[in-house]
Amino acid sequence: MADADLQEPQGEVEYMVLGCGSIGYNVIEELESETRSILVVDKDEKRVKDLLDQNYDAVTGDIRDPTLLDTLRVPKVVFVLSSEKDANLAAVQAIKARYPEAEVIARAMDPLSQSALEAAGAENVIYPQEVVAKAAVHQIRRLHVTRIAQRLFRLLESWEGVLGIVTHNNPDPDAISSAMALAAIARAASDRRLQTRILYDGNIGHQENRAFVNLLDIRMEKCTAQQLKECRYLAMVDASAPGINNTIPRGTPINIVIDHHRTEEQVVTATDFVDIRPGMGATASILTQYLQDLDVPVDKKVATGLLYGIRADTRDFRRNVTPQDLNYVAFLMPLADNELLDKIMSPSISKETLDVLGKAIQDRVIRSGYLFSNVGYIRNRDALPQAADYLLNLEGVNTALIYGIGDTGIILIARSRDVRINLGNVLAEAFGEIGDAGGHPNMAAAVIPLTVFSMVEDKEKLLSLVIDPILKRFENIVGLEKKEGAQ
Repeated sequence: MADADLQEPQGEVEYMVLGCGSIGYNVIEELESETRSILVVDKDEKRVKDLLDQNYDAVTGDIRDPTLLDTLRVPKVVFVLSSEKDANLAAVQAIKARYPEAEVIARAMDPLSQSALEAAGAENVIYPQEVVAKAAVHQIRRLHVTRIAQRLFRLLESWEGVLGIVTHNNPDPDAISSAMALAAIARAASDRRLQTRILYDGNIGHQENRAFVNLLDIRMEKCTAQQLKECRYLAMVDASAPGINNTIPRGTPINIVIDHHRTEEQVVTATDFVDIRPGMGATASILTQYLQDLDVPVDKKVATGLLYGIRADTRDFRRNVTPQDLNYVAFLMPLADNELLDKIMSPSISKETLDVLGKAIQDRVIRSGYLFSNVGYIRNRDALPQAADYLLNLEGVNTALIYGIGDTGIILIARSRDVRINLGNVLAEAFGEIGDAGGHPNMAAAVIPLTVFSMVEDKEKLLSLVIDPILKRFENIVGLEKKEGAQ
């Protein structure tokens, strides 16, 4: 035990705490759980005596005194936590001059002293008011999202009959896994009094998406008027309104909407529950939070699906990912089937996808960093995003727009790494009036219905006749005028 007269023997100490007010005392209590190698210095003799009575190693001293360190042991980590701005700065300067290898965590009294402490060499600077504010906001947000999950659970608990869970057209893993999770919550909430059906339209053409559905044995049904009639309740996941990238007739009452895409408030028409969080990387993250907060058992298939849904929608955690997304991934990983996940991510590529990719490469045109490619008639629209992702890697290309024509519409898929444009906004502005369009800042899509031209047999010829004025809308918005040759 040390005396309170600064006659500390030389040696090493793991942690040194300079200034032991309320913050310093809480720090040493936290440190005590892992080590007793803690030395406390404070100028208040009574406070030091109290610490000694509690069997803490403490000495009396003024941390502004440049000779203080002469009598103290060599620290590995120093907490500078007094309530005096000048004293903390002097202490950091002295410690870094004498022990440059020591890690210093310092308390700032205001934003200006925060930068001064960093300039003096403190590795970490804590501004308590800011820490408290962030913690308070984090807690209220956490409470808010927990209450949202509880409200959904109570709603599902009160329902009986059939809940139709509708995904967007040509659903991706984010939409499919979100539907799986909502179905699991509905089963838990209603004790299976509420049956669920996962409904979709379009195709599941991407080879990974097909593997995803097949390997997880996900039961999905084509959305028909009869099925909608049989559903007492309707929920939409990864989509926000009927008739927008789905075949639900506009004006159809929707009970639940859960989505992570930014949308105009007036188009969201859910009657009972709405949770739209544009800040999240995936809708699957929102559903994972529900499962976690509600303590609903998560089986391997649902966990594997949600993990892959988050991973796919954030492009392996490289796009639009947030700390919350990563927290939910950490929750799902020990629950998921990694062997099954590997199989989903390593499917064989279809011949049509390979043909579309080859045509996109062969027919590419590059203009001022923008790559355009017409792949003609397509049966599998999921081949387009794969081609766009691939061609975006071409040297000199910052935005890729791949387009083709199906039986009922012209499909345009865009990818970009140009931070100056928001692709979702650009496509919505260019094509929103004539079709469905939108997406994220660096990935987006548009579908322009053929309407009266859907009966035309030669779809590729039709595309060549109408595509120029359509693309002109995009070019005008991004300011693309100069034309370069094909490459």
